[in-house]
Amino acid sequence: MTDKTDDIGKSTDELKAQRHKARQQKVKAAVDAKIAQAQIEKGVLLVLTGNGKGKSTGGFGNITRAVGHGKKAAVVQFIKGNWPCGERNVLEKVGVEFHIMGTGFTWETQDREKDTLAAMGAWEAAEALLKDDTIDIILLDELTYMVSYHYIELERVLDALKNRPSMQHVIITGRACHRAILELADTVSEVQPIKHAFEAGVKAQIGFDY
Repeated sequence: MTDKTDDIGKSTDELKAQRHKARQQKVKAAVDAKIAQAQIEKGVLLVLTGNGKGKSTGGFGNITRAVGHGKKAAVVQFIKGNWPCGERNVLEKVGVEFHIMGTGFTWETQDREKDTLAAMGAWEAAEALLKDDTIDIILLDELTYMVSYHYIELERVLDALKNRPSMQHVIITGRACHRAILELADTVSEVQPIKHAFEAGVKAQIGFDY
């Protein structure tokens, strides 16, 4: 703490600057200590869940970052149909491998057998990627629904995640992620809705929502 005698003759702005610097030095020391402790290098399992908008967008952001650093990435899209996908339009051009379930939302197909077969086809592609040590990072977009709807067995998903290459990063997105996947994950972020334009009657728009 600054001695009161040292404050004599200093302006209010100078005192504020001095105290701000002292606070930031403490913050820096704490951050530096955490960085020094974090020395483990491993593939990270990241889950982006919750009811808010932005989970898939966040996942694609990670994929784009990895590609920008020269990493090899792949994406498996569950739920998504065959409508345009801006992220895919960009990322396929730079070598990102995509596998798309292709049937769209389950409330549109209304065909459990068809959806289950499509989900298993996409999951088999995911399993192959999760065994490939040349793939640095994988996005399993909307995988949580496949587990919730029992289209894919939970144990099969957990087994593939646990036995993937040690340095392979995986991102899982979607609402209501199963607790067992959350427990296995290294990082979990929950996106919560405050407001959503769709609830006010604003339609989903190309270039912003998809």
